[in-house]
Amino acid sequence: MDILNKVKPGGRLVTQFAVMLQNRAGAFEALLSLLNQSHIELLGISVQDSRDATVARIVVSDPETAAQIFMEKGIPYTDCQLIVIAFRHPDVELKRLLEVCRFAETNIDFAYALLPHPEGKTLMAFHLEDSEFGAGMLRQSGFQVVCQTELSR
Repeated sequence: MDILNKVKPGGRLVTQFAVMLQNRAGAFEALLSLLNQSHIELLGISVQDSRDATVARIVVSDPETAAQIFMEKGIPYTDCQLIVIAFRHPDVELKRLLEVCRFAETNIDFAYALLPHPEGKTLMAFHLEDSEFGAGMLRQSGFQVVCQTELSR
């Protein structure tokens, strides 16, 4: 059964964490090790580096446990909701998604690809200025909006 074809309109959007890390060798590896100890998988990443600090935007398989770990360990983070779209033909569908957003006058703040999904679809995460409106608009336009429970493996 292809669970990505069964998008639940009431499902929770995907959680992204923006984690502040020291700009030093091994900092991201230590974060991943900490998450892996609790059997949390990294599903997506985007890194913004600067001289003093690094912001790692991450999507994980268990955001509730990850947030608890970050709080317990004193790791600075923020979270937000992303719209994750499953593409069968990303070259064509991405262009159409951009057209739909432009037509709806909805800005895309940032976007990045997630790690390969077991079902072979290309997954992309989008942060829109209004996530709930954006998710509804994209669903109505025929896009497969993937909820957190569908994304977690």
